[in-house]
Amino acid sequence: MNTINITLKVWRQRATDSKGDFETYEMEHINSHMSFLELLDVLNERLIKEDKDPIAFEHDCREGICGSCAMSINGEAHGPVKATTACQLHMFNFKDGDTITAEPWRAESFPILKDLVTDRSSFDRIIQAGGYISVNTGSAPDGNAIPIAQDVAQHAFDAAACIGCGACVSTCKNSSANLFVSAKIAQFSSLPQGEPEQRKRVLKMVHQMDEEGFGHCTNTGACEATCPKEISTGYIEEMNREYIKASLK
Repeated sequence: MNTINITLKVWRQRATDSKGDFETYEMEHINSHMSFLELLDVLNERLIKEDKDPIAFEHDCREGICGSCAMSINGEAHGPVKATTACQLHMFNFKDGDTITAEPWRAESFPILKDLVTDRSSFDRIIQAGGYISVNTGSAPDGNAIPIAQDVAQHAFDAAACIGCGACVSTCKNSSANLFVSAKIAQFSSLPQGEPEQRKRVLKMVHQMDEEGFGHCTNTGACEATCPKEISTGYIEEMNREYIKASLK
């Protein structure tokens, strides 16, 4: 079993209005096959035994599909490995003697609740504004009832891969949420079921995004580069076109 020794620096902050700072922990004999969240679990067990406050961090699926493990590792959203969430990042990506820094997302629209946990409910409110379709309930329709071309379905599916983690906002120098919002708009507007509300959807969701205080997109491409699901900035172009057309009607 390969083990490494590392120095871990973690952002500690008691509450939103409290002053935070980095605390340093020496971690020895760490199994290189641990995930980064398992590393935090081991550290928290130690802190609890020492009667200290454990590190607060979000997690749920630990499979890279829920978007909960939102944190920056060594200054990069989710860490140094491309197309990988923090929960999928394993310690064999680091070397013995490395110093690793973990901190929460840095964005005004994502206030820190405690330690590595941020409030991303602004994303929820954007979805509530228009991220849905209105349909009659009942038994599930036949899968082939509405013919959809494979490339169209794939385009919508690629957009739906967004897990809403907020890495795009954290990485963007403007704290823009355009990649997230455009992906959520595209997953509906690309399909026939989403077309009836297409105009209202883009207007409402973009308006809510502005209300939440997110910045504007200046096409630096940092969001796409750090997105763990590799969502394309092409969706932002689509959203802008839809928004202009909807505004003129």
